[in-house]
Amino acid sequence: MDDLLINVIDVEATCWDGPVPPGQHNEIIEIGLCVVDPAARRRVGRHRVLVRPDRSEVSAFCTELTGLTPAEVATGVSFREACALLEREHRSGSRLWASWGDYDRKQFEAQCGRAGVPYPFEARHVNAKAVHAASRGLRRRLGMAAALRGSGMELEGRHHSGVDDAWNIAKLVLELVERGDWPAAG
Repeated sequence: MDDLLINVIDVEATCWDGPVPPGQHNEIIEIGLCVVDPAARRRVGRHRVLVRPDRSEVSAFCTELTGLTPAEVATGVSFREACALLEREHRSGSRLWASWGDYDRKQFEAQCGRAGVPYPFEARHVNAKAVHAASRGLRRRLGMAAALRGSGMELEGRHHSGVDDAWNIAKLVLELVERGDWPAAG
């Protein structure tokens, strides 16, 4: 039963208003996770993991966008610890996981490669943004906030907060489940 749950993930990463400064990399600083029970048609968990960056700093632009300050992020766990926590507490190695687009998946792949950390997820990833576009017959894939508006739903919390965005994406996932357009587990 637990393996039928879906981990909806949204990450926030270090970012700048312009090119990445020399010697720095985009690094995950927040992992937002919402556990979805598609059979019960509800969100059953909401979690936030702050991650200390190793090779970058939280810029003023990043703080303005995400609300995350350098001091707050400094209290987070290492990326390695965050990945282990995903497996231990959220069964990331055995549950289907979804994100809005492929950015989150690619960010994990790149950062795991750079840090020599095992990839924390099982192979089944669903790009909820692509499923939403196909479900609605859209030629262009919408951002999460626009998809919520188009579905007549309110954005809850702060946009570009990983935990709030995961919560909102999960709402869209549940709408896709309700429409019968969510890919079957398997």
